Amino acid sequence: MGLMLENGLAQDAVLVPPSNFSMVEENIFRSGLPTPTNFPFLETLNLRSIIYLCPEPYPEENCKFLQSQNIRLFQFGIEGKQEPPVAMSTDTISEALKVLIDVRNHPVLIHCKRGKHRTGCLVGCLRKLQNWCLSSVVEEYQRYAGSKSRLNDMKFLEAYDILSMRQSLYSIIYRYHGYGSNKRRLLYRGEENVHNKARLTSI
Repeated sequence: MGLMLENGLAQDAVLVPPSNFSMVEENIFRSGLPTPTNFPFLETLNLRSIIYLCPEPYPEENCKFLQSQNIRLFQFGIEGKQEPPVAMSTDTISEALKVLIDVRNHPVLIHCKRGKHRTGCLVGCLRKLQNWCLSSVVEEYQRYAGSKSRLNDMKFLEAYDILSMRQSLYSIIYRYHGYGSNKRRLLYRGEENVHNKARLTSI
């Protein structure tokens, strides 16, 4: 029997990350849909929020895990069908992006079903907000989507109007002192709530 660590996990416990798991930035992670096998690993991330990009109800066992860990769930129902192809919703992605850059929600995990297309589009829009060049944005998308890369997703990333997004963030005055820095902070003006269009699930 393994020794117990401070977080209650056995020393010989095997921590299994969700499929397609990766760190995007400090305190921002991406993956496919976690399963109970992944819960011990997720505990080590000390998550505060999860951004779920599928329209289907969140699995009951996952909801119980989030409740036990006091993790908030933000759901943005984006269809993932390829046949017939469903256009990515600019408005929905923009609302999810507002939740993502709100440092009060960090550490945060972004996921859809497989962590490829919907997750890749949201991360790609974050990269555009970070002033990444389009070729680097697309390369990162393709790295996770692999042979399942979708032309419509890459067209969406190319067309996404990040300047318009910046203008819509005037109600959320945020100041980043570089990703990966403890000096990051987010300042707010007024009582506007950027989460109004998200489905915030109380669990």
